[in-house]
Amino acid sequence: MLRRARAGDEQAFRALTDPYRRELQVHCYRLLGSLTDAEDMLQETLLAAWRGLAGFQERSSFRSWLYRIATNQCLNALRAAGRRVPAEPVPPFQPPEPTRRGEITWLQPYPDHLLEGIADTAPGPHARYEASEAIELAFIAGLQRMPPRQAATLVLRDVLGFATGEVASMLNTSQTAVKGTLQRARAAMDHHRDGADHRRAPRPRAVQERALARRFADAYVAADINAVVALLTDDAWLSMPPAAHQYHGTAAIRSFLHASFGFRGDRHMHLVPTHANTQPALAGYLSDPAQPAATPGRAVCAHHGRPEDPGHHPLPPRRALPAVRTRRITAEPAAQPKPRLAGLAASQFSRQRPSRTQPPGMTGVPP
Repeated sequence: MLRRARAGDEQAFRALTDPYRRELQVHCYRLLGSLTDAEDMLQETLLAAWRGLAGFQERSSFRSWLYRIATNQCLNALRAAGRRVPAEPVPPFQPPEPTRRGEITWLQPYPDHLLEGIADTAPGPHARYEASEAIELAFIAGLQRMPPRQAATLVLRDVLGFATGEVASMLNTSQTAVKGTLQRARAAMDHHRDGADHRRAPRPRAVQERALARRFADAYVAADINAVVALLTDDAWLSMPPAAHQYHGTAAIRSFLHASFGFRGDRHMHLVPTHANTQPALAGYLSDPAQPAATPGRAVCAHHGRPEDPGHHPLPPRRALPAVRTRRITAEPAAQPKPRLAGLAASQFSRQRPSRTQPPGMTGVPP
């Protein structure tokens, strides 16, 4: 198969790379914190692999070689001037003064359905983190606060479980340097998780989760501020990437919702349940009287228990949310006391960007 791909057989190249596409995209997402950028870097990785097949000397596995390319593509992107901070959107209404302004405004959620179909989800023998833990937003946010090579070293060694020698080869450095970088990266991640009072939020039973999501959706769709606030803990956060505004506590969130719901006016909001970064989320669609279908407009994500990283919470999946026929979400009768929400986020969806140049015969990375 490799010989055929080196001879220019596009189908052979696809057969070689298809099993690794989704896990490589997750890898790029961990390093970049943005699904949009991860999609771009996956395509750049495949293009570089296609062009560099002749130089693959088979001293490592084909998978390790692809990870080396993907890691260095991401590091190059992070070094590029102007990559870091996306333009802050201009709000269509006057928001109240935020509690604080966040720094990691490029952070996006990762749709859970893109985690499906990964060929091998078991980490290597040197991994320290579970796969589900290493995709949570708190973990991704912690990586974004590190120098890029520290983050890459931590992901390759402690998430994917590559041996120190393999990591050194991928990063073109010595094993001694990898060990020192890894030690600093682990300390930085521990400090971040301690500072965020990191405790993995206990997940309620499925029936409770659905009931809570429905209560929240019903209140949000109805623009019932009192009902929304009643579902929040006293120390809840609301954030809106890529806007830097963040609101802490029910009084601040109430003030923002008053402005936001006022802007909505008579238009209807429709919420569709989904999951991102292993947490429940709701995708928002704002109806337009001139259109038969509602289009993606605003993301609303909720968190059970204490927020793991207050201030950096999700946008919902942007690619997996097509226009939908308008309909209302109705709530089922509630029973027994429910868990409260400790965080929610609302943000505009970004439009899908055109694909970059790809290897011959490749018209896009399948969702």
